[in-house]
Amino acid sequence: MGEISSCSNGINNGNNINGVHGNGNSIVGGYRKSCWYEEEIEENLRWCFALNSILHTGSTQYQEIQLLDTKPFGKALVIDGKLQSAEIDEFIYHESLVHPALLHHPNPKAIFIMGGGEGSTARELLRHNTVVKVVMCDIDEEVVDFCKSYLVVNREAFCDPRLELIINDARAELEGRDESYDVIVGDLADPIAGGPCYKLYTKSFYESVVKPRLNQGGIFVTQMLCLIQRTFLPMLTFGDGSWHLILHSAVSADELDLRMKQRIKGENSYLDGKTFTSNSTLSKAVRKSLDNETHVYTEKSARFIYGHGTAYKHNQD
Repeated sequence: MGEISSCSNGINNGNNINGVHGNGNSIVGGYRKSCWYEEEIEENLRWCFALNSILHTGSTQYQEIQLLDTKPFGKALVIDGKLQSAEIDEFIYHESLVHPALLHHPNPKAIFIMGGGEGSTARELLRHNTVVKVVMCDIDEEVVDFCKSYLVVNREAFCDPRLELIINDARAELEGRDESYDVIVGDLADPIAGGPCYKLYTKSFYESVVKPRLNQGGIFVTQMLCLIQRTFLPMLTFGDGSWHLILHSAVSADELDLRMKQRIKGENSYLDGKTFTSNSTLSKAVRKSLDNETHVYTEKSARFIYGHGTAYKHNQD
């Protein structure tokens, strides 16, 4: 997964060239050589985009990681061959993941992040003036260190004294702690077969581990494949054009705007009251699909994300 391989005329020849940095377009042997990223979304469906360069590629104990400098989306983080986020629109996902949950809590002070090694979720949480402590627990220290070094936008968050960084499995950490939290945020990599985190998407984990660690009136929020209610986020850097979060609100758009003004440092780039309200309105087709959904995600009945991504050099006329 996530290997760097050389290509000629778009046909993968399987040669692994891990560690080679692409450097934009050049003319080689009468062909224009360029670097591309390609990812399988579903069977018979792939998408790809051009790269300026491959900034880093490597493997950790748990997963493979790449940082790509893309032409259309800026720097993009890829883990286990699946695009995680990109500079151009990561704020859409992270603002939508964090702010509605905290704004629906009367006074969120203690927060626990499952995963979040990229640092963007911590960044958004720490913008809230009520927050006293954020515990970020990610299993992969190499990924965290990598993101601290390369993702400049999150460096301030990593240096915030309110942030406690723990390198551990989130389940083991929650089970071993006596503390409870006002909000628990799941910012996890996709559930990939053989990956480190699919068990953190299960019904038993939510019931036996997460719920007991929530304070009275506490809130748990995560991105999910299919659950009670989902919000449509128009993100260019996800091949299906959407990302889904469990969000439900009885608060008006005006009230949400007021809470944002009172509680959040700086101005959001994406989320306001009207945006949240409109994104919470699901289409008839999606509502019908959810009504017909009967699958319960357990360790024995886990569903995994399809496919993986590849960055390669491509020769063009």
